[in-house]
Amino acid sequence: MSSDSRENLEQRLGEQVRAFQRAVDQGDDEIARLLGLNRTDLRCLDLLLQTGPTAPGRLATELGLTTGSVTAMLDRMEKSGYISRTPDPGDRRKVVVQARPEIADQAWQAMLPLIEDSTRSIAGYSEDDLKLLLDFFERAIGIQERQIDRLRAMTPAKKR
Repeated sequence: MSSDSRENLEQRLGEQVRAFQRAVDQGDDEIARLLGLNRTDLRCLDLLLQTGPTAPGRLATELGLTTGSVTAMLDRMEKSGYISRTPDPGDRRKVVVQARPEIADQAWQAMLPLIEDSTRSIAGYSEDDLKLLLDFFERAIGIQERQIDRLRAMTPAKKR
């Protein structure tokens, strides 16, 4: 493979990754619209659906929010009926947050066709192909996480 061909492939791959990110963002926007949530609340709901009952502190860490922001978000989501907060069975001084079952059902109805379509689309890949894809996404996630940490440490630009 010539270097021009590799450069072309790398450029096309970069373009496709960016297009994929835009498509995911647009899909998330539509799911948020259907569920009546803003994007941050949707990210919280998605995390709760993926991990199950979770401590608010973990939500703050995973979502990159302050504890005050998480409290305000959870107050809003609880008032709207999306989540419930219950005492932690292991330590009654702590709280556990979980998606309300009816909201989880609505979210799964919106997301399940995407999951099923994705499952069908990878059915033709070999085991080696799947290992390569997993490696790519694990590396890409690592890059994103490092860049998020870098960006969070930066001082915001001053508005003019």
